[in-house]
Amino acid sequence: MKFEDLVKGHLVKRYKRFLADVRLANGEIVTAHCTNSGSMLSCLEEGAEVAMSKSDNPKRKTPFTWEMIKMDKTWVGVNTSNPNKLAQKWIEENRIPGLDGYTEVKREVVFGDSRIDILASNEKEKCFIEVKNVTYRHENWALFPDAVTSRGLKHLNTLVQAKEKGYRAVMLYIIQRDDVEVFGTASHIDPKYAETLDWAMGKGLEVFPVRAIVTPDEIKFDKLLEYAKFEV
Repeated sequence: MKFEDLVKGHLVKRYKRFLADVRLANGEIVTAHCTNSGSMLSCLEEGAEVAMSKSDNPKRKTPFTWEMIKMDKTWVGVNTSNPNKLAQKWIEENRIPGLDGYTEVKREVVFGDSRIDILASNEKEKCFIEVKNVTYRHENWALFPDAVTSRGLKHLNTLVQAKEKGYRAVMLYIIQRDDVEVFGTASHIDPKYAETLDWAMGKGLEVFPVRAIVTPDEIKFDKLLEYAKFEV
């Protein structure tokens, strides 16, 4: 995923969950839309450098969208609308080992009374894929979630239902930072999610933690990380 002419500044503050004030190089303070509804643990530091995209749509109240923040020397992608786009692109391009060989990739597919992010299919199988954005870092761990997530629980249960009907079921975690080496669930934040993911894996759900390299120029596929049990 390429970016063109991102606008840089420094974070003043995030507020009302979906808004952030950013100070530009000329001293002007602008408001950016923050798509990330989570706590943004480990990627929310006032004064840190940020990069924003700018929309030409005159109907938007806030033309800027907060795309990433620089934590120490690492850019972290905070726009939660990007992982689904990245997942579709990388699956179509056969970038993700184990999720290659699919000839058709659809977004926002209805399954029962739910919607699943991606349906990848070929002559042999159909694979339902739910995509999550990961930004929370603890030491060399990437962790999910960074806040209690009831929606995340529902998605796990829906994927298990798909598996029980004979389909392939995958949780794809897009880790938008490259300063981590292993992925785990944040059981200290949401023990129910961690427990349910383990249960779902026992039912045949597959877990793919994908590390991305984020820069103001692009977000690109890096590699798969190991999934392991995290303990505080």
